[in-house]
Amino acid sequence: MATSSLINFLKQSDIFYQFTATQLELVANLCHEILFQEGETIFRENSDSKELYVIAQGEVDILINPALVGGPSSGEQKETRIATLRRGQNFGEVALVDEGLRSATARAAHKDTRLIIIPRDKLIMLCETYPQLGYRLMYNFAADLAMKIRNTDLRIREQLLYRPSPK
Repeated sequence: MATSSLINFLKQSDIFYQFTATQLELVANLCHEILFQEGETIFRENSDSKELYVIAQGEVDILINPALVGGPSSGEQKETRIATLRRGQNFGEVALVDEGLRSATARAAHKDTRLIIIPRDKLIMLCETYPQLGYRLMYNFAADLAMKIRNTDLRIREQLLYRPSPK
């Protein structure tokens, strides 16, 4: 993806909301693009986290393995899809805060899924060098994570309130 088209794409992504043209160009210079085919794993649950991903094209399924946290186990570990992300959405943002392990698996859900990858170390350095850019990015991440938490809360409430009562 050419730098100018990458800048235009980043401009449309929520995590780069209210970035100046210069700030978008600085971020674009850190990015690289990778193509995944349907069913390809982008990263696995409990793997190292060092990148932020933005979906340029296609879809990504986010999956968890309940057996890894003591959930029901049936000999084989079956992953459960908890979300499907689409163009412009991001994932892996927690890697910017800590370099812990991934809390889910990400898998391409569409042929020719194109991802923009931003390395954590370079993005953190950019944020430290340009505090206004860093503030805006972290503010946008906080808003994005708050929305994800609210959606998860609603799904949990739905499961608790609408499941059949035990007899």
